[in-house]
Amino acid sequence: MVSGSHGEHPRHPGEPPGLSEATIVGRAQDGDLAAFEELSRRYQGPLFRLAVRLLSDRGEAEDALQDTMITVWRKLPSLTDLPAFHGWVYQIMTRRCMSVLRTRARRSTDPSGDDTFLDGVGRGRLGSGTGGQDPAAATEYAEQLRGLNAELARLPDEQRACWVLRELHELSYPEIAFATNLPLSTVRGRIARARQNLAKGMEAWR
Repeated sequence: MVSGSHGEHPRHPGEPPGLSEATIVGRAQDGDLAAFEELSRRYQGPLFRLAVRLLSDRGEAEDALQDTMITVWRKLPSLTDLPAFHGWVYQIMTRRCMSVLRTRARRSTDPSGDDTFLDGVGRGRLGSGTGGQDPAAATEYAEQLRGLNAELARLPDEQRACWVLRELHELSYPEIAFATNLPLSTVRGRIARARQNLAKGMEAWR
C-alpha cells in the first residue's frame, strides 16, 4: 500500500476544467490506457531530466526512465492517496537512480561525462538577471552554467540528489523526504550543505 500527503499540484496546461490529475490517476488505476498515456506524457520529460541530472549519463537515464514507468504501471493499483501521485513517481525515479549510483560506486566506474545537471533549465529558474539579447551577458551566463555544472559534479550523490529535487524540480521538503526515504531534518541538512558547497565553489567562477 502506498500513500502520502504531499499537497495538491496545479492543473496542467490543457487539462479540461474540473479534471484533476487525481481523477486521471484513478482512471489509469481502472485500466484506462489513455489515462496512463496522459500521465506518461506529462512525466516522462521531467523524470528523464531528473535521471540525467542524477546519473550524468543519458543511456543510464533512459534505462532508469523505462524501469520507472514500468514500475509505475505495475504498482499503480497500490496507490491509495491519488493526489500523492506526483511525489510517488519522483520517489520511484529517485530511488532507481540512487540504486544505479550505488552499483556504479561498487564497480568503481565513472559516468560517461555528460555532466548535464542543468539540462533544460532556463535563466529565470537560476535567478539570472542578465538580458537575453546581450552577447556579453549571454557569455557570462554560459560561464556560470559551466561553473555550476562543475561544482554539482563535485557534490556527494546524496547532496546533489536533494539539491536537484528542490532547486530544479521544485519539490517541497516533505516530497523530497518521501522520494529519498530520508527524515525531513536530513533532507534540510543535505540541501543546506549542498548550497554552502556550491556557493563556496562558485566563488572561483565569479
